[in-house]
Amino acid sequence: MSQLKSVQEKLRLVRVLRLLKKTYTYEELSRITGLPITVLNRYVRGKVLPSAERTRELLNLLLPYINIEEEVKRRIKFDEYGFFDNMPVLSDTSLMSLIAEDVASRYMDKNVDKVLTAATDGIALGVHVARELSVDVVYAKKKKEVGVEKFYEVSYVPSASGSVTTLYLPHWALKKGENILIVDDVIRSGETQRALLEMCRRAGAKPVGMFFLISVGDVIDHLKKDYSIPVESLIRLE
Repeated sequence: MSQLKSVQEKLRLVRVLRLLKKTYTYEELSRITGLPITVLNRYVRGKVLPSAERTRELLNLLLPYINIEEEVKRRIKFDEYGFFDNMPVLSDTSLMSLIAEDVASRYMDKNVDKVLTAATDGIALGVHVARELSVDVVYAKKKKEVGVEKFYEVSYVPSASGSVTTLYLPHWALKKGENILIVDDVIRSGETQRALLEMCRRAGAKPVGMFFLISVGDVIDHLKKDYSIPVESLIRLE
């Protein structure tokens, strides 16, 4: 194992421990791992990193205690009208890093050149996934930025409103022939995501997949059928 890979595995263990610490006490983690609480505390705080051998042992031991889907469901907050807040998921960097690892493993063989998303809520997932894939992340905005001369502009009418929405992406952000992975935190109707797909078409870039933290209804089934690319979500809400 290379030195870089070894460090990455150790940092992964730290993320796993920090995530578990939100559910388990140090006493419980000590019983699971057989390690003293003081040692676990230093690992969680990042004060000390374990050896490569211990890292592998602990990951094998602790990963079965993590169910990413359940972790996401547990953090989603619904109000009395059925609307939900997923900020507790997006703000948990340890959880987002583990989600990104999973996403990256699904698309590692697609030779992704860039991750594309829409501002603003999709940026957190986009950054984490792009880091795992070692590529750049670019995102479309609902306004033009001063200093950018040329944009891809795609307009659509969101089903929940009666107004036209336009997304803008600088021309330099996508290049012809690039393989693009589109990600977002939530997909409901699919209009925003179809706009991102249209941007790829205009740029001559190739969408190789789409991934969402949360999908509502059967929208991802329609996208998969219409565009013949992998379209997945971590959890689906009916």
